[in-house]
Amino acid sequence: MDEIEARASAQLDRMHELNDALSSIRVRETSDDGLVTVQVDGTGALTGLWLADAATALGGQRLGDLIVATAGHAAAQAFARHVAITDEFRVSFGDLVATRPPNG
Repeated sequence: MDEIEARASAQLDRMHELNDALSSIRVRETSDDGLVTVQVDGTGALTGLWLADAATALGGQRLGDLIVATAGHAAAQAFARHVAITDEFRVSFGDLVATRPPNG
């Protein structure tokens, strides 16, 4: 019984680690011209936006397009991190679940 509890506890701990890792994803990306910097979380949601003073000279449409493009690049990086973390979890959790207690 102790072995089963230990395995269940290890599995639960690993799931908490996954949740912590995914919720801590933050990606900051700056446009090539340095006018826009964005930050997104692991779901690609915008969590921060910084504009250089010169960004206002772009006009609304161009500035909006630059923000969206920069956020898109950041989101792609965040998604890649999300996939890498999830894949690593899948492998390690699969190994943890597949481990069978000794017969006894």
